[in-house]
Amino acid sequence: MFQNSDYYNVSDMQSIVDSMNEMTSMMTMVLVGIAGISLLVGGIGIMNIMLVSVTERTREIGIRKSLGAKRRDIMRQFVIEAGTTSALGGVIGIVFGSTVAVIAGKIIGINASPSVSAIGLSFGVSVFIGVFFGFMPANKAAKLNPIDALRYD
Repeated sequence: MFQNSDYYNVSDMQSIVDSMNEMTSMMTMVLVGIAGISLLVGGIGIMNIMLVSVTERTREIGIRKSLGAKRRDIMRQFVIEAGTTSALGGVIGIVFGSTVAVIAGKIIGINASPSVSAIGLSFGVSVFIGVFFGFMPANKAAKLNPIDALRYD
């Protein structure tokens, strides 16, 4: 016969646990990367929606400013609108994600229900992203000159 030293392999439980921990941490990093990219894309979407909203409502902004609205009033209006838009998206995402997690958990045979802290954190991050990315369009709206805004077609 032929001689081969690979007839058997000896491994202890610690090496198996170490390899599982390495795989888990790698999977966590991949998921964090995907979540970060998703948040960035969502934030850019909110910013685009708000920029279109500012462009469409330029005359309204001009009228409000000519009637005495201050810069912070215009800023507040658009930042609240961005926060509300992202909060609504966050609620939809939480409901969809929770439903999918529960259904997938029942299919697999595990109890997969999101915790209250995870739901609160995800909602808070959603609103923060909306407010953060909505700040630039709100600032653009607040800086508009009332005369130019009233002339805008």
